[in-house]
Amino acid sequence: MRTGFRFAVLVAVALFALMTLPAQAACTGVVAEDGTRLWRAAAGEKAATLTYLGHASFLIESPDGVRIVTDYNGVHRAKVTPDIVTMNNAHQSHYSDYIEPGVKFVLRGWDPGGGVANHNLQYRDVRVNNVPTNVRGFGETRYNGNSIFVFDLADLCIAHLGHLHHTLTEAHLAEIGTIDIVLVPVDGSFTLNQPEMIEVLKQLKAKIAIPMHVFTEETLARFLARAEERGFGVRHAPEPRITVTRSDLPERPEILVLPGR
Repeated sequence: MRTGFRFAVLVAVALFALMTLPAQAACTGVVAEDGTRLWRAAAGEKAATLTYLGHASFLIESPDGVRIVTDYNGVHRAKVTPDIVTMNNAHQSHYSDYIEPGVKFVLRGWDPGGGVANHNLQYRDVRVNNVPTNVRGFGETRYNGNSIFVFDLADLCIAHLGHLHHTLTEAHLAEIGTIDIVLVPVDGSFTLNQPEMIEVLKQLKAKIAIPMHVFTEETLARFLARAEERGFGVRHAPEPRITVTRSDLPERPEILVLPGR
């Protein structure tokens, strides 16, 4: 009887510990005091490739050849068939119900049934999570109507902010984890205003921020000027396609502008 009672107590304690564990961040790793992640150096460093397709759509390719298209829609599509497509927001330029044959996973950043979207996908060398955020509407808030998607691949964590309408809470930041590259909307009107969007970049502390959701060159220029005032470097890539490894990450956080809109 005593042995059975002790066993029951141990089981109860273990279950309680599991239930009270904090939610795992989308991107985790050994973290230094300054908030950056630490990795053991390895031969043949892994690389991720990002191609700006336009608006809020990117093609992200992993070392193992997994292809992801963000904000998959009927306009900005890749020349190759993706394995995974994400759609952050139920807006006509950010999603599509017409999925091309060959796509294996369709991840929507909202729940069409009115609940909360919850994705935790591991496919080959890629892990994808989402963190729901709210969307302001005409006189009302659409709760959990957008998702920040986080892609863990090539020893890098890449966050796509989608149609972000507010700064992030501590709970959001804990769920997102430590980000290396962030894809950020900079229009300043349909999404979050530019000063607060730069505050989001300060919250995330990513080493590289790539602008998207750019409607005019004037809008982009205002965002870059504000970012420089807040201590960000600014760099323009000659092509819309970049390949990034951990050793490519700059010491000083920078805005990396890829050509295209």
